[in-house]
Amino acid sequence: MPPQEQKNPITFIFINEKLLISKSERLLSGLNSLPLIPSELAQFEDEKKHLGVESTYGHHSLLDIHHTDFEHADYELVTLRELLTQVPSDDFQFIAQAWQYALFLRTHRYCGRCGHELRQVSWEMAMHCDKCAHRVYPRVSPCIIVAIHNNDKILLAQGVRQQTLKFYSTLAGFVESAESLEQAVHREVFEEVGVKLGKIEYIDSQPWPFPHSLMCGYIAEYASGDIKIEEKEIVDAQWFDIDDLPLIPPKFSIAGRLIEETIRRIKQDKAK
Repeated sequence: MPPQEQKNPITFIFINEKLLISKSERLLSGLNSLPLIPSELAQFEDEKKHLGVESTYGHHSLLDIHHTDFEHADYELVTLRELLTQVPSDDFQFIAQAWQYALFLRTHRYCGRCGHELRQVSWEMAMHCDKCAHRVYPRVSPCIIVAIHNNDKILLAQGVRQQTLKFYSTLAGFVESAESLEQAVHREVFEEVGVKLGKIEYIDSQPWPFPHSLMCGYIAEYASGDIKIEEKEIVDAQWFDIDDLPLIPPKFSIAGRLIEETIRRIKQDKAK
């Protein structure tokens, strides 16, 4: 039998909050165009960590460098939000995973139970305390996101964080302790815009690495109430006609897909 082709390991190099990429390739040929560790960063080589992940690109490793200024004619540093629109979704998921692992390792150096230094487990992504046997894993924070419709209108809101970009989106929020996803949908909507919902339906989910969320998407029917915004989180919320929408999120995001599916359903009902 011919020898099995060896895959070169790929290394995600994060400097502060950004990923290092090649200026010439910019990940156009996939993750295999991620650069090797530049000679200018060779002093950090021993800090490289294996992630225990293997893809069609090979084994994944991580080099996470803090508080370092790095400028080079051949490389550039990009944020995850920039990459979100530039790389295929499958590749972005690996980048997002590496970033969430980096954040986990940054924030779990010491045991939250006894304060002893933690060590990374070699066979899974976890940190273990040899003193009290406490083990921790990367955090995943469940969030709900919901598109609400009332006849041929859809409720969209502009959050405080969206104010600069001037776009409107669906409502979203974190799930609280001892709360189901469906309970979170009803609570978040009432807290943020003061309306009550009728039937709700789960549609889709999307990992969202800002910083470590899992977005669980719903479509909901309006039941009652007038819009009354929670001003600490919401700048404006309105019922929009589907033929006269404001600037909305792109379709690669779950918010964009929920809006698109809600519009499709409204048009389908009007055609009956």
